[in-house]
Amino acid sequence: MEAMTRRDLLIGAGAAAAAGLMPGASGQASQPDAAIAQAAEATMLQIPENRPRLILESVELLTRDGEYLVRLRTKNGLETVTAPNGMRMADGWPIFTRRLAPFFTGRDAGEIESLMDEAYRHQSNYKLQGLTYWVCIAAIEAACLDLIGRATARPLAELFGAKADGRWISVYAASGNRGNSPEEEVQHLRSLAAESGASALKIRLGGRMSRNADSPPDRTVRLIPLVREAFPETVLYADANSSYDVPEAERIGRMLEEHGYAFFEEPVPFDDLWGTKEVADRLEIPVAGGEQEFSMHRFRWTIENRAVDLVQPDLHYFGGFIRCGRVARMAAAAQMTCTPHMSGSGMGFVDVLHFASIHPNSGPHQEFKGLGPIPLASTTSDLRPRDGRIQCPSGPGLDVSVDPEYVKSAVPVGG
Repeated sequence: MEAMTRRDLLIGAGAAAAAGLMPGASGQASQPDAAIAQAAEATMLQIPENRPRLILESVELLTRDGEYLVRLRTKNGLETVTAPNGMRMADGWPIFTRRLAPFFTGRDAGEIESLMDEAYRHQSNYKLQGLTYWVCIAAIEAACLDLIGRATARPLAELFGAKADGRWISVYAASGNRGNSPEEEVQHLRSLAAESGASALKIRLGGRMSRNADSPPDRTVRLIPLVREAFPETVLYADANSSYDVPEAERIGRMLEEHGYAFFEEPVPFDDLWGTKEVADRLEIPVAGGEQEFSMHRFRWTIENRAVDLVQPDLHYFGGFIRCGRVARMAAAAQMTCTPHMSGSGMGFVDVLHFASIHPNSGPHQEFKGLGPIPLASTTSDLRPRDGRIQCPSGPGLDVSVDPEYVKSAVPVGG
């Protein structure tokens, strides 16, 4: 008889019944399932009723040197400038300028939660659904939340019912390398660890969407033990970026287990939820996923069916704090971790810090890819890692501003 794995114990009938996760005899959803459903539809923001109205006079997208900025101005004279995901905005800017900016102009930024749903339906914008659409929504949402926080003198965490305590968030440093030798990668990881002080590191496996091809051949099977040997006390994560089919993912996963890695991200094609669940059911190492997901319903299926162990919505790709917060609460209802994916550019790492300060099930480490080219400042944090931790900004709104001189040299993106 095959040995029972940790995951078997986790999702077995006895454990599920003890946690209240099994349907009752009538076939009706039990209380945890109801809690997941409720979290998917939950109202997230807790905004003071006596807040000022924040009618948007202008919604602008600016650019400089390949980076992007969002500038909102209200009719009562408030202004904010935030930095969205520039990598995806380079493709999605027509959605922002032609579809969303006209919709949000003249609306009350304080109603952002309901406006997001309305914008989705407006002129059949739902037909544009995907990462590119939700990156644009996330860009506007972050700026609106900053306006609300500054207008009400409340930090972002308080707008979500959490405490803004300026906590220090532990980070992990992620390598984006493939194609180099394992020995070269170890040296790169040493530099990342030295720069950030991080006590956790993430490596890349396979060949990215490669159907089991490695980059270069045999790199992965040499890299896994070599990195563990080089970092015996470090928490190690591994990201396959959809490189494998189920059998190969299981083989690589067993190697990761043998060498004590802490999670295995996107082992099979990211949209193969069923294959992902199959891998997760077979392995003991926690399987992570969700970076590319844009559907709330698919996230709910993933959580209810335990297709992953660690849920990873991207704060930009999935549409911002409100939608990702619902995923975090669904995960919490299922007693799962929800560590947000960080898509890199703009203010991505700051967004992750805020998210981790709001949601207690965010996991032990958050991704940090370094400070980008946009000059940012906070009143409460220097936004730099110290001994592998960064202090979360705790002033009003996002408590992060873009250098005004940088903003002055940015130009509007064409409509």
